[in-house]
Amino acid sequence: MTHLFPSHAPRRLPGDGFRRKTWAMMIKEFIQLKRDRVSFAMIIVIPLVQLTLFGYAINTTPRDLPTAVLMQERSDLARSILAALQNTKYFKVTELPATETELDKLLASGKVLFAIEIPANFERAVRRGDKPAMLVEADATDPVAAASALSSLGQLLQTALAHDREIPNGAAPPFEIRTHARYNPAGVTQLNIVPGLVGTILTMTMLIFTALSVTREKERGTMENLLSMPITPVEIMLGKIVPYVIVGFVQAALIIGIGVLLFGVPVVGNLGVLAALSTLFIATNLSIGYTFSTVAQNQLQAMQMTIMWFLPNILLSGFLFPFAGMPKWAQYAGESLPLTHYLRITRSIMLKGSSLIDLRYDAVALFILMLIAMTIAVRRFRRTLD
Repeated sequence: MTHLFPSHAPRRLPGDGFRRKTWAMMIKEFIQLKRDRVSFAMIIVIPLVQLTLFGYAINTTPRDLPTAVLMQERSDLARSILAALQNTKYFKVTELPATETELDKLLASGKVLFAIEIPANFERAVRRGDKPAMLVEADATDPVAAASALSSLGQLLQTALAHDREIPNGAAPPFEIRTHARYNPAGVTQLNIVPGLVGTILTMTMLIFTALSVTREKERGTMENLLSMPITPVEIMLGKIVPYVIVGFVQAALIIGIGVLLFGVPVVGNLGVLAALSTLFIATNLSIGYTFSTVAQNQLQAMQMTIMWFLPNILLSGFLFPFAGMPKWAQYAGESLPLTHYLRITRSIMLKGSSLIDLRYDAVALFILMLIAMTIAVRRFRRTLD
C-alpha cells in the first residue's frame, strides 16, 4: 500500500488552505462585480464625473452676482458708477428698475442679490463736497455671497472712479456708501443653514425610502404577490409613495420647529404656502427615488444611485456654496435639481416673507420636475412588470 502514498508528495503548509480559500473568494467577488455592470460602471464613472463637475463648478469666492441699480438721476457720475459696477468681477448689473418699489420687489423675489440706489441730485452734492450717500442693500440670506462682495464694494468703486473728472480732488472719499444687509443683518449662519437643512434631510431620507421599496420587494420575492393582485402600476406607486409623503411632512415640521425653538430661525412668511410647496418637493424626491428602485437590480445599486443623485443636489444647489458664484453651465445643471428650488423657497418664506407670487418660478419648476419624475417612474415600473 506504500505506492498509494508516495513519499515525494508535496506537503501542505498550515496556512496554504487559508490562503487558497481566501484567494478563491477574492476571485469570485471580482467576477461577480464584473458581471454587475451597473455597480462596475458607478465605480469608474462616479469619481470621474464628480471630480470634473465639482472641481470646476465649486467656487467659494462668488463673482458676477446679479445686481439691480436704481438711477434716480441720469448724470455723468451716475453712469460712471454704473460702468464701474459692470467692470468689476463681483457685481453684474442685470436690472435697471424705475422705482424704489420695483427695486425692493427684485430683491425680495431673489432675482437680484444686491440693490443699489443712486439718489437724485447725487452729482451736484458730490461737486459741492456734501458727501452724499449711495445706498447698497444686500440679500444676506446667503451671508458668504453677500459679505465678500460688500467688503470690496467701496474700494472697487473708489479705484474705478479715481480718475473720473466728475470727482473733485481730495483725500476724503467724494461720497458715502451705506450698506444694509437685509433678512439676516447679523450674518447668523444658522439662519442660512437651518432652512437649507430642511431640504437636504428630506432629499436624503425620501430618496432612500423609495429607492429601496421596489428592490426590496424583488429581493424578498414578494413582487410576484403584488403582480397577482388586481392593481395597476399607478396604484402600486401611489400606495408606496403616499405614506412617505406624510413621513416627510412630519420630518419637515420637526426640523423647522427645532430650528425656531433652538436656533431662533424666524418664519416670516405664510406657513400654509411653505407646507404646500414642501409637499410638492417631497413628492418630487419620492418619484425620483421610485425611479431608481425600478432601475436597480438590488438594494446596493439603489443606494449607489441615491448617493450619486444626492451629491450634486447638495453641492450644486447653493446649500454649501453660493449658487450665484458658480459658472453658468453649473447653474444650468443646478436648475434641474429639486433641492435648488426648494432652498430658495424655504429661505425666502422663512427669512423674507415671500409670497407664492414671488416664488412662482421655483414652484412651477418643482411641479415640472415632479411630473417628469412620476412619468419616468410609472413607465419604468411597467417595464419591470413586463
